[in-house]
Amino acid sequence: MGSITPSTSFNVLRDTRPEDTTLPAFMVSTTRGFLPRQEPIVQLPPEFDVLESILTRMPMKTLDGEPGLLSTFTLGETVLKELPDLTAAIDKYQDNLPLMNALYRDYSFLASAYLLEPCHERFMKGETYGLARQTLPSIIALPISRCAELAGFQPFMEYAGSYALFNYRLADEKGGLEYDNLRLIRAFQHGLDPKSSEAGFVLVHVDMVRNSGQLVDGVITALDACEVNSREKFEGGMNKVIQAMTKVNKVMDGMWQKSKPGDYTSFRTFIFGITSQSMFPHGVVYEGVSEKPMSFRGESGANDSMIPLCDNFLQIAMPDTPLTSILQDFRAYRPGNHRDFLEYIKGKSSELSLRSYALQEASSAALYLLALNQVRDFRWRHWTFTREYILKKTSHPVATGGSPIVTWLPNQLQAVLQAMVEVWDANEGKLGKACEEVMEIAILQKETLKKEVEKYCRERNVDVN
Repeated sequence: MGSITPSTSFNVLRDTRPEDTTLPAFMVSTTRGFLPRQEPIVQLPPEFDVLESILTRMPMKTLDGEPGLLSTFTLGETVLKELPDLTAAIDKYQDNLPLMNALYRDYSFLASAYLLEPCHERFMKGETYGLARQTLPSIIALPISRCAELAGFQPFMEYAGSYALFNYRLADEKGGLEYDNLRLIRAFQHGLDPKSSEAGFVLVHVDMVRNSGQLVDGVITALDACEVNSREKFEGGMNKVIQAMTKVNKVMDGMWQKSKPGDYTSFRTFIFGITSQSMFPHGVVYEGVSEKPMSFRGESGANDSMIPLCDNFLQIAMPDTPLTSILQDFRAYRPGNHRDFLEYIKGKSSELSLRSYALQEASSAALYLLALNQVRDFRWRHWTFTREYILKKTSHPVATGGSPIVTWLPNQLQAVLQAMVEVWDANEGKLGKACEEVMEIAILQKETLKKEVEKYCRERNVDVN
């Protein structure tokens, strides 16, 4: 049996027990962080061969280079013609939770493609998105609802459980999680071509989260040290946090080369959600599940757990705005174990007054500021991605997760920039050259961000607040 090392009242895995199919696929660990406990399941049982066949033929360009069902706009009719209701087959395997996660992934790809196919067709013709399909047929609605329930997700595509973190395989099992060894399992764009922009978009996220084990370990170490007033161990934990996030940010910067800004909108259509989207003005009826239309947020990298962990750990105060309410709503779109861990960290940091403890000594305060700087670096880059991949390419006003495209990210970025300014102002001249250099960047970005948001709000007739 593997061991579970407790930190006060939350069990963080050290041995991820990859062979144990009774545990959920996603459980926080100090080794794999927020990645699944085991590599994602690729091959489904034979009962799902029809589902596999449709998903293989679905992408705009299939693996063999031929136009797929989304290129010929025939996915919907193919689903209705070929796919049976496989809910009974799901129940047969219900005790295998990683398999339930794989089935959830595959049905969520099919559900999004089915619903949004008409929008994709219009977009490819240079038209606006228009309306998506407003009803999800029971042959998809029933099985996705069942496997989502068993795996612990909403019955719609999510970032961790479906589109990104459970959607990779290793080209060589001995090659590990190095980027060049990663391949997609499912795709909308160019089949499973590892050089496609969709592959780059997804696999860069996987490569980033590969570094989250060290981040988790650093957070736990720092909190445990704070509790027993061990300054040396606290600073050791803070250094781990900074080192992990430095690696994450370096990987993130590779997105520009691996996923081209001009390609993003070609597959973005399929990762939109239902909530707050013009394509679904009244929600979606899940046939056989609910007569009342249902609504879910779409896949979004904002649902990753690394930055929320930093926010909660560092006690970064967010403004009391509707934009922050959306950030809180995103909590429901993460694996249950991740949600519980983030809430635990938030409560523990508050109980220990971690920020105050860090600011009691200049050496700790400097590390705290440098950790804030890594969050700033991440959020600034996310903003530049939004600017170059979306704002300059499309006039659609809402992000895939249902948040306002211009103002939502700046809401959080401004909060961390303000937190940095407050720490610096309270300790100016005491925190060293490295902190002085990052503050020069932060203060410049604070002014630049304000001007950029005002510019895009003006161009799009959006309220800057």
